[in-house]
Amino acid sequence: MNVVTEQELAAFVADAKGPLAVMGGGTRGMAASGEALSVAGLNGITLYEPGALTMVAQAGTPVAQIEAALARENQRLAFEPMDHRGLIGGEGVPTIGGIFAANVSGPRRISVGAARDFLLGVRFVDGRGAIVKNGGRVMKNVTGYDLVKLMAGSFGTLGVLSEVSFKVLPCPETQASLVLHGLDDAAAVAVLSRAMGSPFEVSGAVHDPAAGQTVLRVEGFEASVAYRVAQLQALLGGGAAEMSVLDAAASDQLWGGLRDVVAFHGGEGDVWRVSCKPSDGPALAAKAGAQAHLFDWAGGLIWLRMAAGTDLRGRLGRIDGHATLVRADDATKARLGVFQPEAPGVAKLTSGLRARFDPKGLFNAGLMDAAA
Repeated sequence: MNVVTEQELAAFVADAKGPLAVMGGGTRGMAASGEALSVAGLNGITLYEPGALTMVAQAGTPVAQIEAALARENQRLAFEPMDHRGLIGGEGVPTIGGIFAANVSGPRRISVGAARDFLLGVRFVDGRGAIVKNGGRVMKNVTGYDLVKLMAGSFGTLGVLSEVSFKVLPCPETQASLVLHGLDDAAAVAVLSRAMGSPFEVSGAVHDPAAGQTVLRVEGFEASVAYRVAQLQALLGGGAAEMSVLDAAASDQLWGGLRDVVAFHGGEGDVWRVSCKPSDGPALAAKAGAQAHLFDWAGGLIWLRMAAGTDLRGRLGRIDGHATLVRADDATKARLGVFQPEAPGVAKLTSGLRARFDPKGLFNAGLMDAAA
């Protein structure tokens, strides 16, 4: 079913008798069981106030359309959402609703926050077919909940987004990247952590072992960027690592590839992402025994390419974080589960929320459940 209005969406959900596989642009390869329900037809920017740094758009609006409108006003989505298509070999069109439903946040998350931190309001249809806006609708089963935060990262399991309002930010005047060459994982994460603890406002911190590069991005006014890059060079120059500086064009191109994990596009193997404490990153990467790995968020996010079918969670054991299976065949996803199994207390809370918002169990059944 392809809905084109919020009212049509509400009526369809109210009449539904069985599971619904909620879809946006279909770019993530996360098809749930049930009848397909696409919101790609809910398309269009309904309000944009550049002076107030706010935009309202229907959930199926392509991200490219959002970014084009922002670019005309020299503004941007500051949380830098990645495009998963190249990584998973998918097609479709990324949508703004899908970005917020999955809380897709790129390298700049370490400095500005995640997608959910920019989400100001939501409209969605709950499992009864009721249209809910922001939490202002008075009903016992939503009173007291922060609906914006609940919907961000819920992957369509609590309700179907129809419209989102969000904050945007101005584009910086320029950017540059400081590249340190030849560091091992432990030394690189130490450098990234030191840079993040400095007053020099780093907006990206990545270590790519395959390329032998540890990269720090700085953005802002030209004079400020030049000053901060020089200060970082002085701060980090006590070691043996060779340093180089990328200008704005080269920096922008590099970070586009890092954001979308271009190094893992195509080829063999499963792709996992592990969220952890930065200080734990090097040991976890070594324990994983991956074919290749990449650190983002100053070591707090590890991308790993593993041999097909590897149970990475079993190999790592209990960690202070979570491991998500991003790319694998359907059999591996069914056997291992896409998402990290929740702790019993969290699982109970999640089950209670789903029962309140989706009492018939319609939305994306089993998508975020642990493997059997």
